Amino acid sequence: QVQLVESGGGLVQAGGSLRLSCAASGRTLSSYVMGWFRQAPGKEREFVAGIRWSAGSTYYADFVKGRFTISRDNAKSTVYLQMNSLKPEDTAVYYCAARRAVVVSTPDEYDYWGQGTQVTVSS
Repeated sequence: QVQLVESGGGLVQAGGSLRLSCAASGRTLSSYVMGWFRQAPGKEREFVAGIRWSAGSTYYADFVKGRFTISRDNAKSTVYLQMNSLKPEDTAVYYCAARRAVVVSTPDEYDYWGQGTQVTVSS
């Protein structure tokens, strides 16, 4: 079992930045990959970014490339999502998720989820 707790959401103006954190616990994470997803009202949950815990290799959705950065701190068992140049369309609940092996963009392929953190970007 893996427990995930997100934090760092909030209200920010367009063009601003936020850093989301996802603290993981429960199992040895070296064989896991972590993903950040988001879900806006009335829309499906979508992949934002992913990272392989052991190798640190990263993956991004096209709409965040160059603006968002995913990283991890092994000592703290925490994954971060640094979000810069935020746009109103980035407004959503952001979730972190975990699964074994490889990063995939399909939410249903992830086994563990956090409770989500709200990000609101005002224009």
